[in-house]
Amino acid sequence: MANLLSIMIGVIALMFTAIAFIPLLGWANWLIIPFSVIGLIFGLVSKSNTGRNICLLALIVGIVRLSLGGGII
Repeated sequence: MANLLSIMIGVIALMFTAIAFIPLLGWANWLIIPFSVIGLIFGLVSKSNTGRNICLLALIVGIVRLSLGGGII
């Protein structure tokens, strides 16, 4: 059950990450990062790695995009 929840959170985070690549919407990464961390916690609790990996991908992409845009100095 935790893996399914983690997969759903990860897919939603990845969709919002794709939207955050649009110029002037980079501020959305500040919302995506904590959301994917919550999904990552659920993924760590579960036995499967799929949800954890999806949330980890969304987290890494969000952090890299935020740092490239100057959000993290």
